[in-house]
Amino acid sequence: MEEINGIIVINKPKGYTSHDVVAKVKKILNLKKVGHTGTLDPNATGVLPLLLNQGTKFSKYLINHDKEYDVTLKLGIKTDTADIEGKILEEEKVDFDKIEHVEDILKTFIGKQKQTPPIYSAIKVNGKKLYEYAREGKSVEIKQREIEIYSIKLENINKVENEIQFRVECSKGTYIRSLCEDIAEKSGTIGYMKELERVKVGQFELNKAITIEMLENSKDEILKKHIITLEELLKDNKKVILNEKQLELFLNGIKIDMENENGIYQIYIKDKINSKYIGTGIITENKLKRDIII
Repeated sequence: MEEINGIIVINKPKGYTSHDVVAKVKKILNLKKVGHTGTLDPNATGVLPLLLNQGTKFSKYLINHDKEYDVTLKLGIKTDTADIEGKILEEEKVDFDKIEHVEDILKTFIGKQKQTPPIYSAIKVNGKKLYEYAREGKSVEIKQREIEIYSIKLENINKVENEIQFRVECSKGTYIRSLCEDIAEKSGTIGYMKELERVKVGQFELNKAITIEMLENSKDEILKKHIITLEELLKDNKKVILNEKQLELFLNGIKIDMENENGIYQIYIKDKINSKYIGTGIITENKLKRDIII
């Protein structure tokens, strides 16, 4: 069987860690290398792009993607983890009559801003993850991070369950649990993230994602239809075709004179009939240098 290289988009089920999904797919497809481009909490569902074999070399082009989520915010309850999994710290009655203009409150979060990550997160401080400090009951200074909310749209208000559902498009590094707590605070109450579904990561959308069960039940058919080749991944980037002499220099890490615009290029080698894709290169100041070789 030909080696499987590329990206496959999984619809992560609730209860699985991102690592669980990686291990499962690795076993199903019998692959040496599988990686993901960004952790999705066990309680969350949705888009989880997986890099297969040579695809793992391309992770640097995927980790900074913007993301889009469907979120359910539960009002009136505060937990230590800021999600449904945590210990309840505080409860209060929610009066929706006093929460005016929910849509307007959400809109105030659009734009660049500083956000404080939750204490239960994998961010490291002095070489130690924040959640490790939390589990030990130790306090630690949490630095704010620059994030951006591009859009936020109210989807539903459930006054019976004290829930607000919204869709948010945001930059890498945005913590939706923190966003939920901030929205609740601005609404004059407390709250936590009850549900989270990631519907988009960069170019990868939920409606094109597959489940683990689909992969288990019809592996060959699924791979034919749903695998994204490494060539497709950067299809919008310009191409450079190398001759044999240039290829030898390129593979040996020697810069090649090339009068092209600065940028990341798809690199091809010309054979007798077609051009074969071999990876990526970077042109700066009319010099092409090797980036990724597959």
